[in-house]
Amino acid sequence: MDRERAIGAAVMILSIVGIAVYGLLLYTYPVVVLQLSIFAAVAVVLLIVAWIGWTMASTPSQPAVGKEPVGGSGAASKQEESGA
Repeated sequence: MDRERAIGAAVMILSIVGIAVYGLLLYTYPVVVLQLSIFAAVAVVLLIVAWIGWTMASTPSQPAVGKEPVGGSGAASKQEESGA
């Protein structure tokens, strides 16, 4: 438990330091920092969209509930097999 608290405290301190550094950079180089910040935000959103697209493209499709796969053992395919 102590290790988790130490990691949590370190994350909190590093976050506060990161905010201070970002503010200092924003005050010193406002145009460049804003351009990089907006680029990073757009890149993250587009990477999430790309990941969703990759997941949709690579996931095997499953038949809909209640629909029988082609060539199944339903009444229609049994009639076709018997020649009716």
